[in-house]
Amino acid sequence: MRTLDWEDGALVTIDQCALPHREDILRLRTVDEVVEAIKRLAIRGAPALGVAGAFGVAIAARTHDADGRVDEAAVRAEAERLASARPTAVNLRWGVDQALAALSDGPDAVLAAALRVMDEDDRMNHQATVNAADVIVGLCPDRPLRLLTHCNAGALATAGLRGTALGAVFELAERKLVEFVIVDETRPLLQGARLTSWELGKAGIPHRLCVDSAAASLMGRGLVDCVVVGADRITANGDVANKIGTYGLAVSAAYHGIPIVVVAPESTVDESMGDGKLIEVEERDADEVRRVLGMPVAPEATEAFNPAFDVTPAELITAVVTEARVMRPQGAVAGRAR
Repeated sequence: MRTLDWEDGALVTIDQCALPHREDILRLRTVDEVVEAIKRLAIRGAPALGVAGAFGVAIAARTHDADGRVDEAAVRAEAERLASARPTAVNLRWGVDQALAALSDGPDAVLAAALRVMDEDDRMNHQATVNAADVIVGLCPDRPLRLLTHCNAGALATAGLRGTALGAVFELAERKLVEFVIVDETRPLLQGARLTSWELGKAGIPHRLCVDSAAASLMGRGLVDCVVVGADRITANGDVANKIGTYGLAVSAAYHGIPIVVVAPESTVDESMGDGKLIEVEERDADEVRRVLGMPVAPEATEAFNPAFDVTPAELITAVVTEARVMRPQGAVAGRAR
């Protein structure tokens, strides 16, 4: 199934907060429900947020339509709520803007625009994954690969057919070029453990889960050929915002001479933003750090620092791959010899 789809006037999505224990399906019929699903991460992943934002505007247009007359001011106010639900991922506002562009033509046109965003997501991500697999093979030729991932950039992070960074892993697996995948658990919300492991397991791709703090050690032991991650925003100079912990992986990879490849659609590239210092990094509830899956792991009064993302400087990135281009801010880093 798709991660996101449109059915009988509702945005239909799998609740990513329930995985891997339950595969709950949500049917979202109001803007409030879409915003709440985005904020609690039932819908997450930059491309998926873009699609959800577009469908949220379609819901708003239908809600504020009376006898063929749309209250455009009300729809635009709802659209701003949607676009602001998570500030770091540029795809969310991009998807909202794509749907808003059709507002003057009525609710049906807005829905058609949202459906195009979903279909285009499939096309863009498929091409990006093929491009990224080619880049990775060029960096680490002539052997089955040991790949390290962080967070989740699979089908769950998109409209739901392939994914971005994890989609590149699937493409390499189809070429029989994956020995195994190391999956960072991705604290504090364990998207790697809960979601990436779930996707790899369903695909039958060999993988092992590790705590985030083990990644550098595994690189030092020669167990990682390439790091492959997604992105939530890529600035004009090639700086990359992604799940917290990505920056540390990039520093470790650079030290060990291991390439790090970022895979994302062009909608993640924000040419209007010069560099990563300008990115607003979302700060989330301290309880996400003080608790693990709802269970307290620290005294309740403990203050916590909980940025959802970090920014990796362009010079630490080997390649940024989209459906349209390959950007090499640093120039290719040779893969490790075994």
